[in-house]
Amino acid sequence: MKEEKKGSKKCSGKKNIMFAYGFIQLSSGFVSAIALAVIAFGFCSVKKESKLFNKCVAEIIEDGGTNSEAVRFCNGGN
Repeated sequence: MKEEKKGSKKCSGKKNIMFAYGFIQLSSGFVSAIALAVIAFGFCSVKKESKLFNKCVAEIIEDGGTNSEAVRFCNGGN
């Protein structure tokens, strides 16, 4: 009988695929983190705008206007 050599197969293809997979996973996590940061900063500006709007409505109501008049005025209507 012939002895069969059980040589190691070259796995360079698998190494490249696994490297690419890891790199894609890492980069997608980085992109997700940046996207969440952008969304968080967007909420900060919405919160600031909301405070200004509520202050405007409160001032109009203190001057004797109704709620609907105050909201219309603060939204840019006359």
